[in-house]
Amino acid sequence: MPPTSRPLRKLGFLTIGLFDGDDPARGHETTLEIIELGERLGFDSAWVRHRHLQYGISSPVAVLAAASQRTRRIELGTAVIPLGWENPLRLAEDLATVDVLSGGRLNPGVSVGPPMHFDQVKDALYPDTADAEDFGYERVRRLLDLVRGKSASDFSGVEGFEVFSDRVQPHSPGLGRRLWYGGGSVSSARWAGEHGMNFLTSSVVKAEGPDDARDFAEIQLSHVRAFRAAHPDGEAARVSQGLVVIPTDSASPEQRARYEEFAARRLPRTRSPQGPGRLLFAPDLVGTSEEIAERLAAHAAFREIDEVAFALPFTFAHEDYVQILTDMATRLGPALGWRRAA
Repeated sequence: MPPTSRPLRKLGFLTIGLFDGDDPARGHETTLEIIELGERLGFDSAWVRHRHLQYGISSPVAVLAAASQRTRRIELGTAVIPLGWENPLRLAEDLATVDVLSGGRLNPGVSVGPPMHFDQVKDALYPDTADAEDFGYERVRRLLDLVRGKSASDFSGVEGFEVFSDRVQPHSPGLGRRLWYGGGSVSSARWAGEHGMNFLTSSVVKAEGPDDARDFAEIQLSHVRAFRAAHPDGEAARVSQGLVVIPTDSASPEQRARYEEFAARRLPRTRSPQGPGRLLFAPDLVGTSEEIAERLAAHAAFREIDEVAFALPFTFAHEDYVQILTDMATRLGPALGWRRAA
């Protein structure tokens, strides 16, 4: 395999945590089992997606609180929490609490924008303030300030038998450096860098203009470079890439056929920008670890990052995830230069 410019330093994975609406406890338990498996295999991080009013994880902070008590080393992240559904002050309290419980392993990823299907959900979510809510970057800035210890109140001290703080409690000092922004455009990458966040880039990017003829990797690379150019840490600023990657080394013939069929169904959407947002999707990478490593070595954006959170396909079975994660940790990771932490 041709050498990459940045050897892979951190290997992570991302799961959506699907469940059956008639038996949600089993689905959540399976997600926790997958995270435990990730720690045993030596992964550096496990990330969960966020899905409201769907059969996926609606409360990733609660799920990661549970995961924090069943693991000891692996970092735990959200990719991502859409802040349009959240009150930044309350979220800051929840994040800090889980970070303390985990021993400083939480990596919260967030994004902005109106909630999905906002017109249908706004009466339940913001019955009195829907027209006044700000779903832009200001919501992230409020969260950053609160997590990093800026005042949330102009009152502190003792009142009767109770003691009050003017900042979010508990305060977890390192958490402010572990906040991530999930972005798919140059402007979001630049904003994250200017505000000292880390940057999550996934298998979806935005073609910025109608004449943008660049391929996915070139667009994603421009985001990585814009982020680092704006970040105080420059080239050392943290970026994690989240492509859908499916190694087949130990897969059965039936599994391989299913994986290839899954990727083939999704391939047409990668050929041109989709929808009014002009979203461009990366092809899913299916094959042996050697084959995937070769393709990643040729990927312009991958060559400039040293952390990944490879996304698990949404609809596979538990035994499929076990096989995929095992191959990632034992074959693909080492093929990319990654070494399991002691």
